[in-house]
Amino acid sequence: MAAAAAGAASAELVIGWCIFGLLLLAILAFCWIYVRKYQSQRESEVVSTITAIFSLAIALITSALLPVDIFLVSYMKNQNGTFKDWANANVSRQIEDTVLYGYYTLYSVILFCVFFWIPFVYFYYEEKDDDDTGKCTQVKMALKYTLGFVVICALLLLVGAFVPLNLPDNKNSTEWEKVKFLFEELGSSHGLAALSFSISSLTLVGMLAAIIYTAYGMSALPLNLIKGTRNAAYERLENTEDIEEVEQHIQTIKSKSKDGRPLPARDRRALKQFEERLRTLRKRERRLEFIENSWWTKFCGALRPLKIIWGIFFIFVALLFVISLFLSNLDKALHSAGIDSGFIIFGANLSNPLNMLLPLLQTVFPLDYILITIIIMYFIFTSMAGIRNIGIWFFWIRLYKIRRGRTRPQALLFLCMILLLIVLHTSYMIYSLAPQYVMYGSQNYLIESNMTYSDHRGNSSLSVPKRCDADAPEDQCTVTRTYLFLHKFWFFSAAYYFGNWAFLGVFIVGFIVSCCKGKKSVLERVDEDDSDLSDDEPSLYSV
Repeated sequence: MAAAAAGAASAELVIGWCIFGLLLLAILAFCWIYVRKYQSQRESEVVSTITAIFSLAIALITSALLPVDIFLVSYMKNQNGTFKDWANANVSRQIEDTVLYGYYTLYSVILFCVFFWIPFVYFYYEEKDDDDTGKCTQVKMALKYTLGFVVICALLLLVGAFVPLNLPDNKNSTEWEKVKFLFEELGSSHGLAALSFSISSLTLVGMLAAIIYTAYGMSALPLNLIKGTRNAAYERLENTEDIEEVEQHIQTIKSKSKDGRPLPARDRRALKQFEERLRTLRKRERRLEFIENSWWTKFCGALRPLKIIWGIFFIFVALLFVISLFLSNLDKALHSAGIDSGFIIFGANLSNPLNMLLPLLQTVFPLDYILITIIIMYFIFTSMAGIRNIGIWFFWIRLYKIRRGRTRPQALLFLCMILLLIVLHTSYMIYSLAPQYVMYGSQNYLIESNMTYSDHRGNSSLSVPKRCDADAPEDQCTVTRTYLFLHKFWFFSAAYYFGNWAFLGVFIVGFIVSCCKGKKSVLERVDEDDSDLSDDEPSLYSV
């Protein structure tokens, strides 16, 4: 029996690592396809493409560590609350350190990408727009601008390293003793606090991006699938009518100068505007004709019922997430230890659908880990939909548009930077949806329970398993490394809590706006400022 149990456990461990390996391959393939899909065909650059693929892959691989982290802490214990025979203190510590070093490596690479490599490549291509600039000058200018990001990263690491999480026991200690205590604390944490503070700062920025893009994308994506796009033939008919109307206006203005008299300044300005409008409409006419006769349009038309089904499914998934997030935040508001603790909650007083679903899926390995992976991918796809619909803005100034096959290298780097920050925030979003599961997985621990028997006098003490929570003894339940990174500083947890309420508010507003908006055009809008568009690149509609 013991050999069979050990064999089954080993099989589960092998399956878990195989799933993680398949995830890595799927992540690399997805990043390559996604970046190649959106990058401009005319302005594609090897360095920016590799940078975008690499940074996005690192973010997804980091998020893929979450289900692995949960799996490993759960795998060390039996369902009856006892540790497995091989899971002694040294082995458990080795497993924890392996996951921790994995996070150290990936988070360090993320800091390198965010604060050095992506800014350097971005400023390098910004300087490349000037034809008179040489390669050496481009590199020097890019390094000069990137230096500011490096300074910010260094400041975050220093603040995180020396911010006092614990105070000295002796309140009358001297200043030198206090400084010595901070250095000792830094050495004992092996840099965890410094890295955690820097990553939490980036996660906070990712939270703002998720509030703007992910919350809106969760409503825009399903409703766009359900509503679909306008009919190409109908749009072409409307466009033809607009062309005829503009041509009439041009003829009317030109008729004023038939006798040789010069046109007034107001008429010249109006004529120029009408001629530019006519060029845009004719360009639109050629693209509508291409789309109307395209096999892709006919193929997408055949898939229309499937898109409606997917849209309805995504609406139900979005409502599931929103309800779960609302109940989890309401539970923290009513039963948490308060803002000073980062709204930490001891046990689940209000159950939400996802928090109930994950323990049920734990009985069939590896369904719960597959669900966690699906949730992460759902947040990524909705974030992409939000960025594609909104674009990249700096306050009220629109910087870039994200278009299939037409995204400039700088915009592609911005896109991957935003997605990287949002993916960092998804770990806390999943914690908000299922806090106990993310902290302890499926771990149980033993508690003493007094049992009274009617056929015997007296009471009997019996050990019964209980689900691990924040009240559990530290030596009985192993906390995931993800939780340690996310909740090292209480003020970040408090900010995430209020950010979740903002996320819910933006989702409701975005859902109302998406319902009120009409169908999207079958092609991307052609404006005068679309410098990255050309007639030889016909634009199909975005799905």
